[in-house]
Amino acid sequence: MITDDLYGKPSRLKFVRAAQMQLFANAVCDPPLGSTTVIPYGETVKFTILLESSKSFPEQPWEAILWHNGHKNREWGELRLEETQTTTGPLAVSLTNRAVLYRRFFSVDLPNPPNLQGPVQFTLKYRIASSSNWKWVNENSCLTDGELYFQPEKPPAELTSYLKDFSPDFSVDSVPSESPDAQVWSITAAVKPAEGETSGWTEASLGIPRSFTRWFALVRIWSPWLAPRHGKGDFQPEEDAVLCSFLRWDGLHLVLLAVSGIDDVLTVFKHDGHGNVIASSRNDSAKEGQTRIVAAVARNFESANAAVMYHARKLVRGDKSMGNEIKAEMKTAIETDIRAEWMDNWYDGLTYCTWNALGQDLNEDKIYNALNILKQKNINITNLIIDDNWQSLDAHGEHQFNRGWTDFEANKEGFPHGLKHTIKKIRDEHPNIQHIAVWHAIAGYWGGVSPYGSIAKKYKTVAVRKESSLIPAETVTMVDADDIDRMYNDFYKFLLSCGVDSVKTDAQFALDLLADAPDRRRFIKAYQDAWTINSLRYFSIKAISCMSQIPQILFHTQLPTDKPRIMVRNSDDFFPGIPNSHPWHIFVNAHNSLLTSHLNILPDWDMFQTSHPYSSFHAAGRCVSGGPIYFTDEPGQHNLDLIAQMTARTIQGKTIILRPSVIGKTVDMYTGYEEERLLKVGTFTGGVGGTGILALFNVSERPLSELVNLNAFPGVERGDEYVVRSHTTGEVTRPMKLTDKTPVISLEMEVKGYEILSAYPLLALPTTPEASSSATKVAVLGLLGKMTGAAAVVRSATRREGNGKLRIELALKALGTLGIYVSTLHDEGKSVEDDVLVLISEKVVPMRTVTIAEQAPVLQVDVEKAWEEMGLEAGWSNEIRVLVLVR
Repeated sequence: MITDDLYGKPSRLKFVRAAQMQLFANAVCDPPLGSTTVIPYGETVKFTILLESSKSFPEQPWEAILWHNGHKNREWGELRLEETQTTTGPLAVSLTNRAVLYRRFFSVDLPNPPNLQGPVQFTLKYRIASSSNWKWVNENSCLTDGELYFQPEKPPAELTSYLKDFSPDFSVDSVPSESPDAQVWSITAAVKPAEGETSGWTEASLGIPRSFTRWFALVRIWSPWLAPRHGKGDFQPEEDAVLCSFLRWDGLHLVLLAVSGIDDVLTVFKHDGHGNVIASSRNDSAKEGQTRIVAAVARNFESANAAVMYHARKLVRGDKSMGNEIKAEMKTAIETDIRAEWMDNWYDGLTYCTWNALGQDLNEDKIYNALNILKQKNINITNLIIDDNWQSLDAHGEHQFNRGWTDFEANKEGFPHGLKHTIKKIRDEHPNIQHIAVWHAIAGYWGGVSPYGSIAKKYKTVAVRKESSLIPAETVTMVDADDIDRMYNDFYKFLLSCGVDSVKTDAQFALDLLADAPDRRRFIKAYQDAWTINSLRYFSIKAISCMSQIPQILFHTQLPTDKPRIMVRNSDDFFPGIPNSHPWHIFVNAHNSLLTSHLNILPDWDMFQTSHPYSSFHAAGRCVSGGPIYFTDEPGQHNLDLIAQMTARTIQGKTIILRPSVIGKTVDMYTGYEEERLLKVGTFTGGVGGTGILALFNVSERPLSELVNLNAFPGVERGDEYVVRSHTTGEVTRPMKLTDKTPVISLEMEVKGYEILSAYPLLALPTTPEASSSATKVAVLGLLGKMTGAAAVVRSATRREGNGKLRIELALKALGTLGIYVSTLHDEGKSVEDDVLVLISEKVVPMRTVTIAEQAPVLQVDVEKAWEEMGLEAGWSNEIRVLVLVR
C-alpha cells in the first residue's frame, strides 16, 4: 500500500489496521471536555466535534457518539453525531510543523434534559466505520468528562438560597441593582475599635455557598498585588481574598466583594478549613467600625461582578474622608486642564522604560545612548519613563530597600549636571518624546525618607513602625501625614520646573505595612489624597500608580469616578529571566482585569522586552489589554517587526498603539492555571457594529487543540453574520452565524503560542431590493498585520449607490495596509483594474497599492505607501479619509 508520510511524501505501509488509525486520531469537542459550560434557560446545546486523522493512512469514513447522562433518572446513553458536509469547512489555524490532516466535523443538538437535578456529564467515543471497536476520547489523554449546567427559568430570590448558615452577626439588606438581571445584597457587621496601638479585629462566617461546583477568587498574593486562585471543592484559598465567585450547578453565579477603605476598615475573605467563607475585618479607628460586603447573583459572571462593583462605588461615594476644598480643586482641574492631546499621547503613545533595559546603575549617559539607538532604529517613542535609581539617596552601597530619600534633585553621580539638564537635553535631541516621567516611591524611596537629608530638615518627619516585608527595617522615617501634601506640592513643582511632566509612583503598598493603628488611620488616606491631588494639579492624567493593589487604595482612590482615569499597574512585574513567570504573568493580568476593569483606571500590564523568547506572547497580551504598551529593551536589542505589529504611524509622524475600546479580560474565569486549557482574553473595539477580539494563549507546558466557538467573542449578536480573521496567518473564515451547525474555529497552539482572532460583523447589501439572496457582504477589517488593527478604524459607512456600486467610506487614525472584506471579490472576472477605485483625501491612489488577497475576498489597500507616493500632507484633521468604490 502506498500512502503519504508526515511530510506528504510517499511511504510504503505493509498493513494498516483500523486500530492503528484510531490510535493516532485526535478528537476535539465544543462544548469542551474537561470543563464546564453554562446553558441559558430554554437554549438547545449544539455539539460540534472535530475528528483529525493523519493522511499517512488511507482515508476512511468515521463515526462519533456523544455519551451523556442527560436522560431520565440520570441514566447514561448515547446520541449519534452526524457528519457535517460542507464545501468549505471551519477555519483551521494549525501548527506549521503538523502533518497534513483529514478534518471531519460532526454535530448534534442535545435535547434539554427533563426534571434536571444536577449537571449533565458527557464524553465521546469514535471509530472508523469499518471497525467494531470504539475508542473513548479520554483513553489516551488526561481529559475528564465535560459538564453542562442548565440555568433555571427563574433564580431563587433569597440570599439564604445561595449561602448556608451565615452568622447572625450580619445584617442583610436587598438593594437595587444597576446591572441587568442581577440580585444584590448589602451585608454588614460591627467591627471592634482599635485599642491604643492595636487595631480591632473581627471575624464572622458568611457560611458555605450552596450547590457550587467551582470557585474563583482574586487574592492578595502578597501585600502589593492581586492574583487569581481556583478550586473545585471547598473554598480554601491560601491567601486572603478581595473578590470571590462561585459557579453553581444550575449555572448561576454568586459573587462576593469585600469593601475596604471606608472609616479605616480593611476587610478580606478567609476560610475555616471546612468550606465556610470567613469575613475578616481590621479596624484602625478608635471608634467601632463596620464590615461591608456586597453579594450578587446573576446568570453570567460579568453581570454579578458589575453589580457588586457598582454598589461598592455607591458606598465609597458616601465616604466623607476627603475634604471639600480638595474635592473642589479636583473638580476644577478636571473641567479645565485635561487636554485631549495629552490623553492621546499618554494613553496611546509608545513608551520606553529604563528599568530592565538599563539596570539599577542608572545614569544620564545610559539614557542618552539608549534613546540615540532608538532614534537610529527609527523607533519613535512618545513617552519615556526614567525608572528607579535617579534619586539622591543615603546609605551608598546598601541594598535599595535599606536606602532613604535625601533630596529632590537627582543624584550627582549619575546626573552631575542635575535633572533639569538631563531632561532638557532629551527634549532637545528627541522632539518626538512628548512626555517624560520619573519614578519615585509613595514614601519617597523604598526605605522612606533619610533622617539626615534636606527633605527631613524641611518637612516634619516621624519614625513609624512597620510589619515585616521585603523592606527589612522595623521602623522607617516618613514625612508626617500633616505635612505630606506640602511635600508633594513642592516636589512636583520642582519636577515640573525640570521639564518632567509625569510620574510613576511605586511601592504604594508600604502604607498597608504600617503596624500601629494610629499611624494607619493618619497616613493611609492622607498619603493617597496628597498624591492624587498633587499629581492631578501638576501632571493632569499623566501618573502611573504601582504596587497599589491594597484594598484601601482600590476602593478609596481607584474606584471613585470623581477624578480622571489614570494608569495603574495590574500585576506583579515582568521578570525577563524567569521562564515560568511569563505565561503566569499574562494569566494573572487577564484575571485581575475582571476587577480592575470596573475601577476608574487604565490597567497597565507592565513593560516587556521585544527581543525575548516570550516577546510575541507578551506583545499580544499588551495589545488586547486595553491599556498602555511600554517596552524596556536593552539598547539595540529590538524586534522591529514585532513593534510594527503593535503600533502604527500617524500622518503627523507619531507612533501610536492601537488600543481597543474595552479593557481585555479572561472570558473563562473558572478555568484554573493548571487545567491545560487555552487562556482566552476577550475585548472589543468600536461602538455598535464593532469588532469582537479574542486573544488565545497557551499557558500550559504542552501543545493544545481546541475549538473556539463564535459565542466566545465579546459583542457577537445572535442573528448577525461574521467573518473571523487570524492575526498570525491572515486567514479569514467563511461567513458564520451563531446558529450555524459548526460556528467554530479549529485552533492548535504550541507551547508559548498565541493567536488573536477578530470577529467582524458583515453588512449584507443586495444588488436590488428583491435580490436578498445575492447580497454582497462587506466588513471593514482595519489595518492588516497589526495585532489589534480593527482599533485603527475611527468610523466607517457602507452603502450601495444607485448605479449598483458599493461605496465604503471610512476614517483611519494611522497608516498601514487597510483590509476590507467584500464577498464578491473572488467572483470570476473581478479585478482591481476593472472593478475597484480607491481614493485618499479625494485623490485616486496608485493602482499598485491596491490588491486582492488570494486566500479570502479581502481588498488590501497600502494606505501608507499610497500616502507617501502621492506626497499627501496632514491637514487640520489627524485622520486619514479613505473612499472605496467596488463594482
